[in-house]
Amino acid sequence: MKHKIEHRKLGRNTSHRLALLRNLLRSLILHGRIQTTHEKAKEAGRLFDRMVGRAKKGDLASVRLIARVLVERDVVRRLVAEIAPKMQTRSSGFTRIIKIGFRRGDGAGVSILEIVE
Repeated sequence: MKHKIEHRKLGRNTSHRLALLRNLLRSLILHGRIQTTHEKAKEAGRLFDRMVGRAKKGDLASVRLIARVLVERDVVRRLVAEIAPKMQTRSSGFTRIIKIGFRRGDGAGVSILEIVE
């Protein structure tokens, strides 16, 4: 049983995994939807939900916590100023995962991760 396991390792060491998730979140915020493997989409969706929950508060401490993960200022600004105000009516479930099939090379499940409007 897999009790008390907080995240997926995604076959990477810690710094590589955090950089991967940071890049996935950056692309999701800038483009609104991304195509990636199903496991990466699930992990990035969890992290995005946490970021939006913090961004909805809008206070300085929350913005600084978001900036620790999303390093670029324009990405943080877009999340806090544009995306979070649209999500005020929702309490959770800010992303949608759509399975689109399998990758040809290695058979990995591919999904689209998109922001729910």
